[in-house]
Parts: sequence; structure tokens; C-alpha cells
Amino acid sequence: MKRKDYISWDEYFMGVALLAARRSKDPNTQVGACIVSEDNIILSTGYNGFPTGCSDDEYPWAREGEENKYPYVVHAELNAILNSSGKSLRGARIYVALFPCNECAKAIIQSGIREVVYLSDKYAGTPSMVASRRMFQSAGVKVRQLETELKKLTLSFEP
Repeated sequence: MKRKDYISWDEYFMGVALLAARRSKDPNTQVGACIVSEDNIILSTGYNGFPTGCSDDEYPWAREGEENKYPYVVHAELNAILNSSGKSLRGARIYVALFPCNECAKAIIQSGIREVVYLSDKYAGTPSMVASRRMFQSAGVKVRQLETELKKLTLSFEP
């Protein structure tokens, strides 16, 4: 008999997105994304951080003040799209820890991704998120929050 306690595809791909988020050096918010084909093949991953070649020791991580991170940070969704190395993302799904901002929504729509699965919507109601939802709806991109009874996934390097 096969195991019955295996994780779902949604849990698996969100787990990959959350693992990617662990690569982020942002001291406040770590976000990961995982793009998956219609037949459940991982096409790309990404996390929030500075562009390649921009040292995370030389750019600001502050959230406020004249010199802050916002003009420099590439969001996880855009990084995942850019990391796809030209693969077609038409019809794909993107799993992301946080509901995408309006700038990422534009990139998601333009890349042909047809579904967004997110974990948290902690900025719901902000102008950026309202714009995202409106664009997703207009473009026919399905949006859904992950539904799972799992509270955590544990990885171990022990055999």
C-alpha cells in the first residue's frame, strides 16, 4: 500500500517557494516564488533581493529613510520570471508567499502565467494590491489563496 500522508502538488510547490525565500538576505521580509508548468514541472524559482552584480553589502536594507531598499530590490515573482531563461511561461502557475504587487502583476500577466497561488495577503486593501487584483481579473489570471491544513513542512539533512 502506498503512503497516504504525502503532500499535495500545491503544498509541494509552495514549499519550494518558501525554501527559495530562505535565500533572501532581506532582514525584514523574505519572499520566494516558484513557477510551474501545466504538467507540474518546475520552470523557475526566485526570491527577493538586489539585481545580480549589486552587492547586498553595499546597498541599503532599510525600509524607511532617504536611502532605503525599495528602489533596488527585485521581487521574487519578477526574479522567477527573469530566471526562467526564456522558457515559455504561457499557461503556467506561480506560487508565491505574498500576494503580488502591481508591478509584479504586470510581469506575471505579460509572461503568460495564468494562475497565481499565494500564501499571505497581508497588504490586502493597499492601492498596489487593489491594482493587482483588478489587472488579474481583467487579464483572466486566476488567483487563489493556498488552502492547506499543514502548519509547517520540515526538511532534514539527516539520512
